[in-house]
Amino acid sequence: MSGKLTTLLARCRAFGDGRPRRLVFLGDYIDRGSSSKEVIEIIMGLRGDEPPPVLLRGNHEQMLIDAVASPEAELTWHMNGGADTLNSYGVANAFDIPSAHLEFLRSLPCSYDDGLRFFVHAGIDPSVSLTRQTAKHLLWAREPFLSSKRDFGRLVVHGHTPTSTGAPELLSNRLNVDTGAVYGRPLTAAVFNDRERMPVAFLHSDAD
Repeated sequence: MSGKLTTLLARCRAFGDGRPRRLVFLGDYIDRGSSSKEVIEIIMGLRGDEPPPVLLRGNHEQMLIDAVASPEAELTWHMNGGADTLNSYGVANAFDIPSAHLEFLRSLPCSYDDGLRFFVHAGIDPSVSLTRQTAKHLLWAREPFLSSKRDFGRLVVHGHTPTSTGAPELLSNRLNVDTGAVYGRPLTAAVFNDRERMPVAFLHSDAD
């Protein structure tokens, strides 16, 4: 996965052609193959960019955070890709992952609102306002969010649920950019501007 991320970042830079831009990441940096440690190091290295990137938390980061605190939670994490992450670090337990990386993951917010879009890992609870969302919904939501036709006041940009087509899913109220990179498909980025809600382009890494 680190190779796809490196390729996509290079394509984002080339597309920007030196213009100011802010990167927004939607989470799930770990548990996705053998390069979790490398992916974390890459995104931590972006924090010196200007403007700095927005690095959001995904449910897999939350599972690791929980695993450090609870043996029961660690078992759940192991069953959902945690073993791959431990192998990438060369350690046997969650609490053996470098403390700087764990503190970084704990610092990640669950959402970002740029005035036109609301960026989250998984989705929202359609029954409440964006300002009243809980971390549980932001990190884990699927239904009824995915089927909702409501105007949320922002375009909700999310991942978490791989699209069936391997292409981004753009609807009037949400955009899903999880194109199934974990299954061998490309990693996808959406390009936005400051004037309109909808994306103006999509960029992709190579597939496996």
